[in-house]
Amino acid sequence: MSAKHLRNVPLKLFRDFLIAQGCSCNRISGGHEHWSRKDLLRPITIQTHVDPVPEFIIKIALKQLGLNKEDFLNWI
Repeated sequence: MSAKHLRNVPLKLFRDFLIAQGCSCNRISGGHEHWSRKDLLRPITIQTHVDPVPEFIIKIALKQLGLNKEDFLNWI
């Protein structure tokens, strides 16, 4: 994983990050997991069959959580 990009983030690591942010997986449908937290307006959806997690999915999730790339990289 590069410091400039959010590429090659393993699915397990991203799940651990969501758990650390207070999210929980409340629904699994097909090949997708839906993660939520009380203050989120909509769930964060990730594909369970795509590993590593695509960069655009991470960016969308960070935006929903009110975080930025630096917050994520510091957590790692």
